[in-house]
Amino acid sequence: MSILIISLGLLVLLLAIWLLKTFSTKINFFATGLDQKFTLGEISILWKLAKIVDLEEPESLFVSTAALTRCISNLIETSKREGTEGSLETQNFLAKLYKFRTKIELASENRRGLESSKALSNGQKLRLILKGSGVFASRILNNSRDLIITIPIQDGRIKIPPEDWKDKEISVYLWRKGDAGYVFDTKVLASGIFLGQNVLYLAHSNNLFRAQKRKSIRTECHIPAQLYIIKETVTEFEQVETAPGFKCFLEDISSDGALIRVGGKGVNNIQVKLQFEIDDTLILMYCLVRSVEYNAANNQSRLHLECLHIEPSMRNAILSFVYKVLPEDQKNAEVALSQLEDEQKADDKKAAEESGQNAEAASENETKPVTESEENSYNIEIPTAIDPEFLNEGVDK
Repeated sequence: MSILIISLGLLVLLLAIWLLKTFSTKINFFATGLDQKFTLGEISILWKLAKIVDLEEPESLFVSTAALTRCISNLIETSKREGTEGSLETQNFLAKLYKFRTKIELASENRRGLESSKALSNGQKLRLILKGSGVFASRILNNSRDLIITIPIQDGRIKIPPEDWKDKEISVYLWRKGDAGYVFDTKVLASGIFLGQNVLYLAHSNNLFRAQKRKSIRTECHIPAQLYIIKETVTEFEQVETAPGFKCFLEDISSDGALIRVGGKGVNNIQVKLQFEIDDTLILMYCLVRSVEYNAANNQSRLHLECLHIEPSMRNAILSFVYKVLPEDQKNAEVALSQLEDEQKADDKKAAEESGQNAEAASENETKPVTESEENSYNIEIPTAIDPEFLNEGVDK
């Protein structure tokens, strides 16, 4: 009888170990999601999204802006296909995801990290961006007086001969294990041979920046808009204006403000309403003019606006536009960082398996906690204002 009890106990223990090993990734994912204040329903959706976009490490969604952006994009595409994009539940969830993405970005920027390329280790994987040519893969062979790297390849092939790299200005991206992505600009000094390999010699840089700093929540644009001066208390924020307003152009946009160009001389501290379209979505943004840059030569003003009110669905539409419409160099930066991050996580997993450690536990130990920042990531330090007397002169005067 005792043997039977012991056998059953061992069987239950083995079953528990198997279940824990099989579902540990999902358990850790849900535990992390709950720590970040997501509901079980939201975490379940995020888990499905992480699988759909094929994240090698699903938990990276909670610490990586690149991984989270991929999931947000898929959620938007799915909701459009299913006709649920405009639902309150979807818009609230998107708003929560965008807020969390900002939190990750700010937390990463606030950490102290590398400052000089002289601190980089041999074997460090790199991504190089040569303007007009895209993203190239390389690694450090030796770090001494110069940074010696392997010949950059693209799509597995050497597309630019070693000698053609000389004197090129490039941006170098790297992913530091347990930390974040970094970027620095440098110059290719020469090509040559090192330890029997073709290599490039790069100038060192003492200006390494966390790559996330280059991803701004604002983006440049050129969008025509109508501007209306607000003189009375607004009660119907969703009212669409049918009468023409003052013509202006958005030169910079975020969910919490804009930079616009108008004809005439602007005035600070007046309230205005912007009406424009982004990706076929009508946007109504109520703003306060925070500062004015007036150009007397052409009688035009650039107005820096702080958003006072915008509907959640419209805010999400702007955020979608901002994260999607990035200049080519920033898109390449996203690709470079995403590739490096995925490679690092694959290396971590392989190392954990080889050492007999649990890969999920190793990943958890390396991940630094994300802390809330007091800063408002969407806060625009620019300003705006308008003098109604001059606005009707038009932008194209």
